[in-house]
Amino acid sequence: MPDVPDGPDVPGKVVVETERLLLRQFTADDGDLLFELDNDAEVMRYNNGGLPVPRAEIDDETLPAFLGYYERGEAYGFWAAIEKSTGRFLGWFHFRPQPGDDPFEPELGYRLHPFSWGQGYGTEGSRALIDRGFLEHGVQRVHAETMAVNIGSRRVMEKAGMRYVRTFDAEWPVRIDGDEHGDVEYAIDRAQWEAARATRATRAT
Repeated sequence: MPDVPDGPDVPGKVVVETERLLLRQFTADDGDLLFELDNDAEVMRYNNGGLPVPRAEIDDETLPAFLGYYERGEAYGFWAAIEKSTGRFLGWFHFRPQPGDDPFEPELGYRLHPFSWGQGYGTEGSRALIDRGFLEHGVQRVHAETMAVNIGSRRVMEKAGMRYVRTFDAEWPVRIDGDEHGDVEYAIDRAQWEAARATRATRAT
């Protein structure tokens, strides 16, 4: 992908560009954006039950963790999702192995503002990161998890080409409505991705 020049709407380095999105690195000045996102009750409904997130947590934990990924390379991390047509911050995507996981089996995740829901941004960003992982970084399997009752997130996973793997019980630090139904895992491995890519190519000819 050609370099995208920095500008007033793109303060951090862009790592992925799609038809409608720029995924850029976070900067130390992005605390306000993260604070607003994490204090939207709709956004956090399936993360902490919609409880407020202290600003200190953003400044002392969340943002430093995001920035720390960039010191370890460009394959994995958390990236701000920017709407290309407006420069508006939509939320973020992450693509990285969980601690202790195989380094070539990253987890995909996303957290987007409600005003962007239902417009295909989650699917667009997810597909781009999955493709980038398999094409450029030797990824062998990508997985994602959400609460079983989070239908919107599950649809994004399915539209991004991932398949249902299992339902399991996760330990939540706070009680969240619907957690009695468990969590679900979706995944796509390299063989599945290659088959889907070949099918798309055939249909395009």
